[in-house]
Formats: sequence, structure tokens, C-alpha cells
Amino acid sequence: MKKITDYLLLYLKGIAMGSADVVPGVSGGTIAFITGIYETLLNSIKSVDREALGYLKSLDIKGLWKHVNGKFLLTLIIGIATSVLSLAKIITELLASHPIQVWSFFFGLIIISALIILREIKNWNFGVMLAILIGVAIAYFITSSTPAETPEAPWFLFIAGAFAICAMILPGISGSFILLLFGKYEYILSAIKEMRVMDILFFGLGCVFGILSFARLVSWLFKKYHNATIGVLSGFMIGSLNKVWPWKETVETYIDRHNEVKPLYQVNVLPNDYLAKTSQEPFFIEAIGFAAAGFLIVLLLDRLAFYLKKD
Repeated sequence: MKKITDYLLLYLKGIAMGSADVVPGVSGGTIAFITGIYETLLNSIKSVDREALGYLKSLDIKGLWKHVNGKFLLTLIIGIATSVLSLAKIITELLASHPIQVWSFFFGLIIISALIILREIKNWNFGVMLAILIGVAIAYFITSSTPAETPEAPWFLFIAGAFAICAMILPGISGSFILLLFGKYEYILSAIKEMRVMDILFFGLGCVFGILSFARLVSWLFKKYHNATIGVLSGFMIGSLNKVWPWKETVETYIDRHNEVKPLYQVNVLPNDYLAKTSQEPFFIEAIGFAAAGFLIVLLLDRLAFYLKKD
């Protein structure tokens, strides 16, 4: 039987995973991987199968709870929820008041996270290099061609949730990064902050569908094509840096449902051109400092996880 301290540690790992998935840089799956609970998490998700449905139909709650490793999942989910609910409001406000500093921080997080993920490749060959380049090309194309505006309809929130949740079982890409690509990062954060129940419900349903659908696929890919899968994921992160570049010029705008002017299409500009094109302060020195902070935080988490695994 596990001790209370074991569940407390698991709860803290859930908080770390939730924090990672709120920030578009560090994957919750990566945190699970480096803190030693990744395999248990994957097996617990995979246990939601026909046998679990059989327990549910017969109302054998005790059998179902044991089959899906309920204590583990519930403790982890509570930790993740604690983190998401507490950080959503903070990050939403920071993005509105200090966008360059926040995006610089995310930029640093993504770079170092991609490098740490590349470390997991044990056998470098042409196929792995090609996988990395494919990942970079796909992410760059998506982030370059997709405008910031995407539908706010329930069906799209469902799809965004289904893809974003994969990050929890996929070391390398954060759920919030997927939301960035879908143009729904700030939208979902504001939905949580404002407790917009229907938006959260459809997004949550997508998350449930996604995690149950992709758990087996992810497990198979990592077992069958481990190095190539890691290569694509890291390349995807590197190519995505185009999306989180801190200095952007707004080319087109639109009016949202709150009658606020929002950027529809933006292009990246160099820091020294930012002032001339936007008449706004580029905060270059601060941006470097926040990017460096992102680097250091991920490195410290990586070192801490290493020592926790040793113990």
C-alpha cells in the first residue's frame, strides 16, 4: 500500500505536468517521462478498454477503479487541475500586459525543450535526420500559413482538445503549443479564467476522446519507431519557433465577439525594425533575459528530475 507521502509526491508531479501544459514549451508528457511516471501513466490510460467497460456495465466500481489504477490517475488529475486553474488567469493577464517578455520566455522554453528531447535519440542515422527536417518543415508551414483566427464553434474546440491532450502522453510537444497552432491558446485560457462552462465542456470532451484514442498509437510508435518519432517531435518544436517569435507586425485585424480588435494575420520582424513598424518599444534586453530564464528553468527541472529518478 502506498504511503501518503507517495501520493503527495505524485500530486506534485501532477502540478508540474499541469504547469508545463499551460506554458507552450515544456510538455506535460516530458515531465511525466523525466520524473519516472510515464510508463505507469500510459498503461493506466490504455487500461480504459473493453474490460473497463465491462466493469462499468456491471456497476463493479471497485473492480473498475482497480483496473484503471484509479488512485494514481485521480491524484495526478487533481495535481494537473490545480496547476491549470491557478495559472490560466495569471498567464492571460501577462500576455495582455507584457507580450514580448512572455513570448520570449516561451521561445527559450521551446528551444531548450527540443534539445532535451533530442537527447533521447540513441541511434543517429539518415532516417532520424530526415524525420527532424520533416518535423521542422511541417511545423514551419503550419505556423506560417495558418492565420490567428480559427472557429470558436463547439466542434472546433472539441478537435483542438483532442489534439492538445496528446501532449500529456507525448514527450516533446506541449498541449498549449498545439493550441497555439490551432489559434486557441489565449481563447481556452480566457475560457478557464471566465469559467465559460460550454467552451470548457466541449474542449474537455475532446480531451477525453483524444487521450483514449491516441494512447495506444503513441505507445506503438515509441516502441516501433522510437528514434524517428522523437526526431519528428523535436523538429516540430524547432519549426514552431516561428509561431512564438516575440516581435510581430499585425497585417490584418478582426473584431471578436466582445467587439475588441484582434490580430488576424501577423508577420515576424526583427527587433530593430519593430519600433519603426509598430511604434512600440521592443524591450530587446528584457526579451533576452526572459528567454534565458526559460532556458534555465527547463535545465533545472531536468536536473531535478534526474536526481529524483536516482533516488
